[in-house]
Amino acid sequence: MPREKGRKVVASNKKARHDYAIIDTYEAGIALTGTEVKSLRAGRASLVDAFGQVSNGEVFLHQMHIPEYAHGTWTNHEPRRTRKLLLNRLEITRLVGKLQESGLTLVPLSVYFSDGWAKVELGLARGKKSYDKRQDLAKREAQREIQRSFGRRGKGME
Repeated sequence: MPREKGRKVVASNKKARHDYAIIDTYEAGIALTGTEVKSLRAGRASLVDAFGQVSNGEVFLHQMHIPEYAHGTWTNHEPRRTRKLLLNRLEITRLVGKLQESGLTLVPLSVYFSDGWAKVELGLARGKKSYDKRQDLAKREAQREIQRSFGRRGKGME
């Protein structure tokens, strides 16, 4: 069977970019069981409450929901089990150093297949305050208004 090429996004955490200021991103592989891979290939996963954590020199992803595979039997997986993330030793030591700073956390931004391998994009993030969220919303709205005015000007409406 030929391996698929490119990147196919399974799930993305849109709320993470709203609630956190992303400082740095990492790509990590995920150690999965067979039924988890089949469920992901069917496009079923949720990153809503998920977070990353470093313990004993390894990185784990907690609370990611991959529903049980519909055609699975007694070998089916537990939907919210802790999954090991596959990173280089150097990346893990960098993460440990950065996570010791106050207020930083690991947030999964998206789960996808890259050349047939299941990957997760992790963001090293700092929580936003409510006024930061309002500022971002105002900036986005201003950009949208600028684009609208350019569109109207191009059509000869202004």
